[in-house]
Amino acid sequence: MDKDSLICVHERIKPHIHRTPVLTSRLINAIAGANLYFKCENFQRMGAFKTRGATNAIMQLSEDQKNKGVVTHSSGNFAQALSLAAQRLGVCAYIVMPKTAPQVKKNAVKDYGGHIIECEPTLEAREQTAKQLVQTKGATFIHPSNDLNVILGQATAGKEFLEDYTNLNAIFTPVGGGGLIAGTAIAVKHFGKNCKVIGGEPIEADDAYRSLKSGQIESNTTTNTIADGLKTQLGSVNFPIIQREVTRIIRVEESEIIDAMKLLWERMKIICEPSSAVALAALLKKKDQYRNQQLGIIISGGNVDLSKLPF
Repeated sequence: MDKDSLICVHERIKPHIHRTPVLTSRLINAIAGANLYFKCENFQRMGAFKTRGATNAIMQLSEDQKNKGVVTHSSGNFAQALSLAAQRLGVCAYIVMPKTAPQVKKNAVKDYGGHIIECEPTLEAREQTAKQLVQTKGATFIHPSNDLNVILGQATAGKEFLEDYTNLNAIFTPVGGGGLIAGTAIAVKHFGKNCKVIGGEPIEADDAYRSLKSGQIESNTTTNTIADGLKTQLGSVNFPIIQREVTRIIRVEESEIIDAMKLLWERMKIICEPSSAVALAALLKKKDQYRNQQLGIIISGGNVDLSKLPF
């Protein structure tokens, strides 16, 4: 994907997304010993960066495909993102969600016009149910993170970031399914100037860290982390991009995630979800290695259950 193509992607989806603000905090800068810039995708439509990729993926479909609808499996932000993007573009969205998904997330999907099909809470059940919908409805399956058009949509957040702040030494993102960090890496490749891409990942779900070490996609046997949006694993489309373009992935403890999340709430007065705080936690863990640098952090989303705050 060349630079001009990414520019076209951004122009295509602009009418359907927010250009999110970048915030700073003198106190957090003092704690980190560096100048930090927070790209606030928690202020994006439906509360997370994922509406960018969902919108681009739908807009790339043929009219016949749009008429038959789209389908995905997700219990979180992409379920909402695809529902909202489909609603805005006049397309039917079928969302496969596990029966155990929080009711607040199901309600959000319904509010955005998505049609929920429940399944057992296993990846196999999710994939099989989505496959059946593709066969019976003729709908097009859109993967939450392992789809190039989704990844390119997510890349527009990094593009905006680097247009506003051209001298960033690194951009930190959380790592779950790999769509955001792969998209950020594409944006940095074309718009950055000696800028690195660094991921943050929970130790309790460190498949991406291990994948970079082994050279192949690894899985998690357990995912006992508060960062519920990062329990997914890398895919065949985004992993090669991550291998080529991502400098490192820093693993963080659960307590470090909670401390970073609390810091953002207390000092910046913004709502962010635990998965978003992982990027800041990673930077703070290795702050001595990034002292006096210009560092970007993507706050990936703000969809958090306010009745279950960890602090």
